[in-house]
Amino acid sequence: MEALSLSIPIIRVTNSNTNYISLGAATNYGSLSSLHHRSSSSSTRPFTLKKKKKTVVRVRAESEDFELKQVRDMAAAKKRWEALLRDEKIKVLTPKEAGYAVQLSNKPLLDVRPSNEHNKAWVKGSTWIPIFDVDNGLDVGTIPRKVTNFAMGGWWSGMPTLSFDNSFLPRVVEKFPKDAELIVACQKGLRSLAACELLYNAGYSNLFWVQGGFEAAEEEDLVVEGPVPLKFAGIGGISEFLGWTDQQRAAAAKEGWGYRLVFSARLIGLFLVADALFIGAQQIGHYLQEIRTH
Repeated sequence: MEALSLSIPIIRVTNSNTNYISLGAATNYGSLSSLHHRSSSSSTRPFTLKKKKKTVVRVRAESEDFELKQVRDMAAAKKRWEALLRDEKIKVLTPKEAGYAVQLSNKPLLDVRPSNEHNKAWVKGSTWIPIFDVDNGLDVGTIPRKVTNFAMGGWWSGMPTLSFDNSFLPRVVEKFPKDAELIVACQKGLRSLAACELLYNAGYSNLFWVQGGFEAAEEEDLVVEGPVPLKFAGIGGISEFLGWTDQQRAAAAKEGWGYRLVFSARLIGLFLVADALFIGAQQIGHYLQEIRTH
């Protein structure tokens, strides 16, 4: 259960009229089994100048209570997932075993990754139904979450703001009968485990979870399609550009200096650009100061 120690986002229900439940920058999947809609009007309180101090204190207290609830939800989720695995209600497969099952026995593989990962690489013959997907909304409630997500590490990892899709379960039910032997996988193994719990609670009894996700797979384990290796589908942002991810370091160890030089050149280029921007800003500042003095 090593994958369960990963840091993950908090599910926030924002609008009962939409098909998505938005995730903030620091979220977890612990309360998936108890998802429900709430009206946005019931979760917001107007700010007034006269009661600003009291309102800030109240909001801060509610925020702390919410964070505490999320910690408890995640701890409870871990216990549920461990029980499901221990009792073999959800069976465990390695990526290699999953590859054998898909290639030799034509077992269905359900890919629950978001589109930003799936579009980079996917297993041939798999069925893609994301449990979380990229939130492309630009409404007043979404933009602050995107800014927060970017500021809290999205710029480095390239991870966009994700939303739970309520159509996930209906789409799976439409595609697969509940007695199907269904292999469920994601990039690192956490979202697929949350998906397995949802599916088990919905009546699916032959579920197989790919431990470690696609990131734990070797090249020969699965037949892969797409523009990048499957291991690289979950990386992005500045860390990918500079080659500072674990996956790229492992590739550099195999490829040698030629691979490293590419990213070293990018790092040098980034420093040169930053230096040029700094010098340019200084020159503009001096120019504006001269204009003021005259």
